[in-house]
Amino acid sequence: MNFVEELKWRGMLHDFMPGTEEQLQKKMTTAYVGIDPTADSLHIGHLVSIMMLKHLQRAGHKPLALVGGATGMIGDPSGKSEERSLLTEEELRRNEEAIKKQLLRFLEFDKGENRAEIVNNYDWMKGFSFLGFLREVGKHLTVNYMMAKDSVKKRLETGLSFTEFTYQLVQGYDYLFLYQHKNCKLQMGGSDQWGNITTGAELIRRKTGGEVYALTCPLITKADGNKFGKTEQGNVWLDPRYTSPYHFYQFWLNCSDVDTERYIKIFTLLSKEEIESLIKQHREAPHQRLLQKTLAEDITVRVHGREAYDTAVEASGILFGKGTTEALHKIPEDVFLAVFEGVPLFEVSRDEALQGMDLTAFLAEKTGIAKSKGEARRMLKEGSVSINKQKVTEETKVDASHLINDKYVVVQRGKKNYFLVKAL
Repeated sequence: MNFVEELKWRGMLHDFMPGTEEQLQKKMTTAYVGIDPTADSLHIGHLVSIMMLKHLQRAGHKPLALVGGATGMIGDPSGKSEERSLLTEEELRRNEEAIKKQLLRFLEFDKGENRAEIVNNYDWMKGFSFLGFLREVGKHLTVNYMMAKDSVKKRLETGLSFTEFTYQLVQGYDYLFLYQHKNCKLQMGGSDQWGNITTGAELIRRKTGGEVYALTCPLITKADGNKFGKTEQGNVWLDPRYTSPYHFYQFWLNCSDVDTERYIKIFTLLSKEEIESLIKQHREAPHQRLLQKTLAEDITVRVHGREAYDTAVEASGILFGKGTTEALHKIPEDVFLAVFEGVPLFEVSRDEALQGMDLTAFLAEKTGIAKSKGEARRMLKEGSVSINKQKVTEETKVDASHLINDKYVVVQRGKKNYFLVKAL
């Protein structure tokens, strides 16, 4: 497998230094990607770089995932319009451990000459004195060279601290250290990292005379130009505490056709032939959303596991398919609440729920789903009301048997109007 060609057809290649392709074809090459632990979870934006490492490893090369315990203490100005808030050392150490656990899911760490490794730049930066860093690193690169970087120029008008200005030196030293101690000859990252990566290559050239390489992938955006991976709730995280498996699955399922044709190449390991066949089938029957379903399954299983995926699919059927009463009672409460997030919520007395409530009163007086008992009767006569996915009549009583997770009742009016009733 040719790594550069693989990235090209997947739409994951933005730029690379001359000689990069020849180096990768000549021998097994060690390459790294850096991730700063600014949070205690990766988000799906990080997955692009992780997939680059995965494809690199599949092509027979050795991936290094650098967790930036040192660079995370400074903050990368690339692509930022203002200074980052600095995290405490305790926060950074906690974030590092969480990210390391997530990385273990994606790369092979335990077999082969090209097994992946996780490294932390705090390990080699913590012993550096300020004067020592200036002598060992600072004297090799001019201020003119550093000022010419886009990440610096774009911030000069709004202000750039000396701390962020020196970030490229610290990242450059990472490359030098890994070159000297791990024989690392390739650094990869997003296209906004080109300046920082080439600073490292230049530092290696000036200090050791060594030749190393750089490769970047495009920054992923939506077809409408908006930022990839952002929702109304913020980033789409890999940690289920921040983005539930249900919402994670729904994110991919709701991508546009145009975006999904790009994303399925970037975020799955499916072959070119498999993807081209899927795209052809999808275009013949786009309403079946084959591409979205394939992508959502592949990535949800890899991030959260098969069981979480199956639960997300079943939960999705409740709102968007032929969900059943049995399915409602089966899904865990956190998934249940994720499904009905944003649905109008009413509260009723738990004692009344246990004793049983007249349905017209329940709809009109206890909840306000209907404006009056007369409207409630009309709705029931038309057969447009369901309780927990089952059609009901005026004779139905709402009682303890209807309580899901011992506290919720789902009311549906027509096909699309849902209401959640909570017994307190």
